[in-house]
Amino acid sequence: MAGVSIATVSRVLNGHGNVTPETRDLVERAVAQLGGRGPRPRGGPKPVAGSVFVRCPYLLTDYFGIIVSSVAETLELHGRSLVLNAGDAAQRSRVLPQLAGRPGIAGAVLILPPEPAEELAALRSRRFPFVVIDPRLPPPRDVPAVSAAHAAGARRLTAHLTGLGHRRIGVVAGPREWLASDARLAGHAAALADAGVLGEPGLVRHVEPTVEWGHRAAGELLDLSDRPTALLGFNDKAAVGALQAAVERGLRVPQDVSIGGFDDIDLSRATRPMLTTVRQPLLELGRMAVTLLVRVLDRHQLEALHVELSTELVIRDSTGPVRVPG
Repeated sequence: MAGVSIATVSRVLNGHGNVTPETRDLVERAVAQLGGRGPRPRGGPKPVAGSVFVRCPYLLTDYFGIIVSSVAETLELHGRSLVLNAGDAAQRSRVLPQLAGRPGIAGAVLILPPEPAEELAALRSRRFPFVVIDPRLPPPRDVPAVSAAHAAGARRLTAHLTGLGHRRIGVVAGPREWLASDARLAGHAAALADAGVLGEPGLVRHVEPTVEWGHRAAGELLDLSDRPTALLGFNDKAAVGALQAAVERGLRVPQDVSIGGFDDIDLSRATRPMLTTVRQPLLELGRMAVTLLVRVLDRHQLEALHVELSTELVIRDSTGPVRVPG
């Protein structure tokens, strides 16, 4: 395909000299098109030079702002400059197809990328280094990814509630087919099973993780004739919406209904009562993603490609023992 001899291809793939830059480029492009592995770096390989493209197509408030700040600070420690692509409007721009050929960009950190898995795989096939933080969909096997231990965190939170006697627990879940949504529901179901309870699909609402949608979904659950004794929000924002819905119905928290969240952002400590929640290591997500990317840019071999960071249950005043009628 490259129009050169086997010996020339061998020299390129093994990082040997005596190959013109033009010929080396021909061979490397042919290797990429055939889906093969690129050349082995010689001796002490030079790090890939350039800035890091950070894509976070969401408003940089609380959750996302914390992660982006951590990414920026860690890149600064490694002497890397940052090119930021952020904001809701960024969701409508097709960035990934042109990213590999963008001048001066060495690699990328993609935060909760909305792009389909096929676009991520296509970017990886061009041997462009990138790391995904909190993937929305299962990333390609050989793409480094960092996320929190969603299932373990949700399981711990639900176990806390079942330990308080709750058996009928409503869930304001995240969007369908999100990795985090599926993992947290799995953790919730496992904790219920540990308590000898079979989860009820009618107690689950899939919504966007905002205060408004959390308020609406929680209202539906609290208006059931046999309402749940506890509600779990996909995140702290959804849990705040649930608090509002409970107050509007004259329900006391936690005496009449317990409410829990996820993330432990500042909002969880600004409510009355303060939220019981699961703390995600948001700063460490950013640090770990940059660490993985820098290792790739320094031409180190990665083995643990998909990393989960532990979560922590933070018990506050919004959860309490189930109320016994009488």
